[in-house]
Amino acid sequence: MNKRNASFAVASGAYDIVLACGVEKLMDEGGSGLPGFTIFGHPVYPTPSAPAMFSMAATRSFHEYGWTKEDLARVAVKNHDNGADHPKAHFRTRVTVDQVMKAPMIADPLGRFDCCAMSDGAAALILTRPELAESYAHADDYILVKANAISARTNFPWYIPPNGPGADFTHFPATTKAAEYAYKEAGITDPRKQIDCAEVHDCFTITELINCQDLQFCDRGQAAEELKNGTFNWNGETAVNPSGGLKSFGHPIGSTGCRMLTEITKQLQGRAEGRQVPDAKIGLCHNLGGAFSVCSVTVLGQRD
Repeated sequence: MNKRNASFAVASGAYDIVLACGVEKLMDEGGSGLPGFTIFGHPVYPTPSAPAMFSMAATRSFHEYGWTKEDLARVAVKNHDNGADHPKAHFRTRVTVDQVMKAPMIADPLGRFDCCAMSDGAAALILTRPELAESYAHADDYILVKANAISARTNFPWYIPPNGPGADFTHFPATTKAAEYAYKEAGITDPRKQIDCAEVHDCFTITELINCQDLQFCDRGQAAEELKNGTFNWNGETAVNPSGGLKSFGHPIGSTGCRMLTEITKQLQGRAEGRQVPDAKIGLCHNLGGAFSVCSVTVLGQRD
C-alpha cells in the first residue's frame, strides 16, 4: 500500500521524490503469532491459523484439479533452488521432493517445507518522475511503474458462499480482480507471453500454484503440470519467484512487498542478485494479505 501511495503521490505532482519503505521485527514481538490476529473473527469459532487457512485451499484444489502433495513439493524445490543462489535469501539450501514430502506436518497437507518462514527484514524504494530520474545514478536504466492495482474481499471466506464475496478455495478473487485492473492499466493482454518474470506471494506452496492461475500465467487447473514442465523456472517461459520467493527468501511481512519490487526492478535492469532472468523486459509483483482477502499487483517495465 505504501508503494501505491508513493506512486500516486509522484504521478499527481504533489511530490517530486518519495521514499517508500517497509520493515519487520516480528521475531522481537515477544508473543506468539501476529499481533491482534486472535481478537478478530467469529464470536465463538476460533480463527484458523495461516497454515490452516491455506490448507483448505490445498485440499480443495486436490479435489478439483487432482493435484497431489508431490505437486506442492515441486514448488518448494524450485524456490529453494533459486534461493540457494541469492546472497540475501533466508534459506540457501536446496531441498529434494523426498525431503519435502517427508517433512513434519504443519496443517495437512502442508508440511514444514510447504510453509514460508517468518523473518525480520527491511526494504526501501525511491520513486520519482522520469525527467528527474535521468539526473540520478540509474539514468540509463530506471524502471517504470506501468500499473499498480489493489483489490479487497472478505477476510472470512469460509463463512461466505462462493457466489458471494468469498472464495471457492481453488482461486483467490482478490488476486483475480487486482490482476484484471493492473493488466488493463498496463496494456497487458496476454500475461503469459508478456510477463517475463514475477515475484508472487508464495506464503505456502499451494499459494504459488493458485497465484499462477489467477494471474493468467496458465489455464485453471494446469499450474502443477506447467510447473513440472519448467514453465515457471527462472529460465522458463514465465519465471516465477527467481529470487526464491517467500518460501526461500523468508517473509518479513511488513517489508515483503517492497522487497519483491526491488527484485523485479533489478531483474529488468539486468543486475539481479542471484539468478538473472534472460532478457527480462516486463515484470510483475503480487502480494496477498489476510485470508487471501486483499491483493496488490504491480507491473514494472523498462523505460520507453
